[in-house]
Formats: sequence, structure tokens, C-alpha cells
Amino acid sequence: MKAMGVIFSNIYDSSLGELTNHRTVASLPFGGRYRQIDFILSSMSNSGIYNIGIITKYNYRSLMDHLGNCSDWDLNRKNEGVVILPPFASGNMGVYKGKLEALYSAVRFIDNPNYDVVVVSDSTVLCNIDFRPAIEQHIQSGADVTVVANRQADGRRHPLVLEAQKDGKVRSLRLDSAADEGSLVGMGMFIFPRRKLVDAINDSYSRGLVHLERDYIQRQFNDKQLRVFAYPFEGVVLRNEDTRSYYANSLALLKKEVRDGLFCSERPVYTKVRDEIPTYYGEGSEVQDCLIADGCRVFGHVENSVIFRDVSIAAGAEIKSCIVMQGTVIGKNARLECVILDKNVTVSDGAVLKGTPQHAVIVKKGELV
Repeated sequence: MKAMGVIFSNIYDSSLGELTNHRTVASLPFGGRYRQIDFILSSMSNSGIYNIGIITKYNYRSLMDHLGNCSDWDLNRKNEGVVILPPFASGNMGVYKGKLEALYSAVRFIDNPNYDVVVVSDSTVLCNIDFRPAIEQHIQSGADVTVVANRQADGRRHPLVLEAQKDGKVRSLRLDSAADEGSLVGMGMFIFPRRKLVDAINDSYSRGLVHLERDYIQRQFNDKQLRVFAYPFEGVVLRNEDTRSYYANSLALLKKEVRDGLFCSERPVYTKVRDEIPTYYGEGSEVQDCLIADGCRVFGHVENSVIFRDVSIAAGAEIKSCIVMQGTVIGKNARLECVILDKNVTVSDGAVLKGTPQHAVIVKKGELV
């Protein structure tokens, strides 16, 4: 059976505050050289899913610039590839309010008889997953929907929490609930039979239903009209659902086990190729436990931080537990701790910015501080 993919690029923009004022959550930079969409797009490409629609709402210029013709993901194909699906694609609706309404704007793309299965995914959950065994389980189980989930009993509230039998069949599901021991937490990834999904989209839209998990999956499951199965994923999962988790997950990349779980030679994570010179470390510079991309110029002290491409750090500057995005310039003797600097920020000589791990200071794109 052939599978196609659908990716939501804007669903959680509001929860990431200033970081997504002028970009989609899918195009949010992460890990020194990547965008968040790189992880799900690479997973789909590595799994043989080559026909992918990306549903957008607004602020998708940076996303389109990043993707280009998608050749970096091996998706610039003659008969398949990536299609950007803006909110007005159907010609008769405005900006969507939920995933079901968003899928209605893409229903013509989804209703393609050449494909039997549709993989629907958010772009805020970062992992490196092979969808092929999940799709195989979905087909063998005869499920109406398979939820990709992992075990994460962290006490936090999650959008979708499941309890499943040994064969994967879900016996209970909860929305906006804390996960306890033995529960599975949905990863925002769903596998549907194409025909079933198209019918659900059309029926739900005609009834004014807009939310996929609440208005369709939970409602139909509670009415015993939907066979829901869970596919447990055992790898590393990072959920960038708000600014606090984005900051923590960015610094989590400094741990080898997290990097090894996200980046592996069998399933590479692709991104837009940029030809940069190697990073230059000046005399007197100090770097401890950092991820630093190429094209940087480092003359100061950098510790426990993630530094993107083409960043300049002047002599005497001290950077600790920070995320510094592309094109940022940090002046002499500046002191930064627990700070997220968006792209092309200029930090003046002697400036002092200090946040906490729970409340990092965020400096907007292009700001002068």
C-alpha cells in the first residue's frame, strides 16, 4: 500500500510567542542548522513517503524559502513531491480554526486514489521515526486510525493520552490530561485509511466540527464508532510546544544520547544546504560543552550553548546556556545567560541579559539590545 503525508505548519504558533511572530512553527530554527519541519519531512522521505502536503495558515514565506524545490529532502520528483496548501486553497473558506477545518482545505489533495494511507503530523514533535512498521501495523490491525505515541510519564498535561492493550488497541483516551505510568502520549502523528479520512473530513465540515482529536477521534471513539490503535515509538522524542520546552529541548541536544537518538546514519535528517566557511576560534576564545554551527567567529567565552551559523562573538563576551540564532552579532564584554536570541540580533558592547531556565529572555528577530 502507498502512503502520502500531510503536515500542519502553523497549529501551535501562538504558544511559542515571539519566536513565531513572523514565521510558522514548522520553520522555527532548531539545533544550530535545522528547522523544525526538517525532522518530520526527513522521516517521511526516509520512509518512502514522497507525496506530501504542507498545510499553512500565515507567515509561511520563510517556510517556502527554506524548502525551495525540496531537492535537499529528495522530494523534487516528477510525479510526486511537496505541495504547499494555503488556507484559501478550497476557494470557499477563511483561515482555519482547527485541524479538521485545515484538512478540509486540503481534501482535494488528500482524495487521491493512487494512495491508500495518509500520515498526518504536527511539526512541533521532533523525532527520527521510520513510518513503515507503523503503517504495516495499521494495515494488519484494520484500525480506523493509528496514533503514534510514546511513553512519557512526566506529570505534565498532554493533548492526547492513551491506554492500550498489548495488541495496540486503545481502550481509553483522554484529552488535555496528565500521563501516568503505563500511559501513552500522542505525538501528533496519525495514520488513516485515505477513504476513511476523506469521508470524516467532509462529514465533520458539514456539521461545523473543526478539531480532529476532540470533535472526531474522541467523539467517535466514545460512541464506539472508531477503532483506534496505538503504535508505541521507543526513540527520543522532543516536544517543542511552548517557549520553555523549546529552550530546554535545544539545550538537551548537548547530551550525546539525545543527539544519537535524533540523528542517525541510517535515517539522516536533511536540511537546506548552505555553503559556509568553517567556524573560526580566535586567540583567547573558550568553548565548553556547546553545539556551534559553521561560519561563526568566536573570540569570547561560550558555555553550554547552541550557536547557529554565521554568529559573531566578540572578545570578552560571556555566553552561558543560550540559544543564538543565525546572523547574530554579540559585542565586546557582553554578558548573556539563559537567553534566546532570534536571527540577526545585535547585542551592544557591555550589554547584560540574564534569564532563568524556566523563563529564558527572548530577543526578537533583528532587534538591537
